[in-house]
Amino acid sequence: GNMVEWCLPQDIDLEGVEFKSMASGSHKIQSDFIYFRKGLCFGLACFANMPVESELERGARMKSVGILSPSYTLLYRYMHFLENQVRHQLEMPGHYSHLEAFYDDKKGVLPDSKGTPSSQQPVHWLPSIHRYMYPEMKITHPAGCMSQFIKFFGEQILVLWKFALLRKRILIFSPPPVGVVCYRVYCCCCLANVSLPGLGGTVPESKPFFYVNVADIEMLETEVSYVACTTEKIFEQKRDLYDVYVDNQNVKTHHERLQPLLKINNADKEKYRRLNDQRQMLMYSQEVGEDCSSCEEDLFILFFMEQNNRIFQTLMEVSASQDKTLTADHARGMGLDPQGDRSFLMDLLEVYGIDVMLVIDNPCCT
Repeated sequence: GNMVEWCLPQDIDLEGVEFKSMASGSHKIQSDFIYFRKGLCFGLACFANMPVESELERGARMKSVGILSPSYTLLYRYMHFLENQVRHQLEMPGHYSHLEAFYDDKKGVLPDSKGTPSSQQPVHWLPSIHRYMYPEMKITHPAGCMSQFIKFFGEQILVLWKFALLRKRILIFSPPPVGVVCYRVYCCCCLANVSLPGLGGTVPESKPFFYVNVADIEMLETEVSYVACTTEKIFEQKRDLYDVYVDNQNVKTHHERLQPLLKINNADKEKYRRLNDQRQMLMYSQEVGEDCSSCEEDLFILFFMEQNNRIFQTLMEVSASQDKTLTADHARGMGLDPQGDRSFLMDLLEVYGIDVMLVIDNPCCT
């Protein structure tokens, strides 16, 4: 099995990290990277596999080199270093001086028991849009992560958006490599951003757990909301661990109540068309050199944040009104389909504890 070969500091609890930092099934690929969660920390590890003429190692040497941090926002900055180091460890096992120097240079203050870092440095270089976001909702990643996500799922991102907004437990399955799937976890969490003050103090946060495996089953049993990915097909049978199972591009749920949310309705198609129109306009403005400051990630995040804000702004206004009645016109004003999104709206009111009466007619036949 996997084992931790070396670490700093030596007294840190790394139980299970040897399985988080090397995805199940990785022996079939040459290299990969992997985001994961360990307690209150996030990790990034780079994996590499090298053939060797050794019976003891059964013809292959496989290693992962990773780092842990209280936040995942800057981990990608060290991807190149980790890739170099894992190659170095394969070729010269047991030489840790570069890793020691890296640790001495970068070591910081780990979170206290409440999970908040005790020294918060302001991050000035982030684009201005991200000041609206939860501090944990930004990841540094290669350009094109969001556009790959949109191209991969197409209109299905509207289905994922609803499940993310309802804070469902979303598990994404894919065979290795798992690095790009970790980005899908991040993109899913971005769908649920809301920047209205005073909303959802009692609502569970949408937690990116990134890669999980069978060693995480006990922890996942206690979670009420998360987004994670796995390379282990056995999870599909463990239905009590998730609400939504994503197998490559196929989004499914075993909960009868959530089945209606799998259908793409006219309002979803209209949202998807608008998102693509905005992306085309952004690409055109970049081509003609008018706008180099905006990026697709900002557009993507703002598109869904504005959509979410419009929904909750309307719901809060209706709940503060005298008759608290939500009509079909309200639904259309929120960019929703009065009939097709009825069950989504009902779940939304329940999850966020909003006191509104839904009077959208639900005809039994059309």
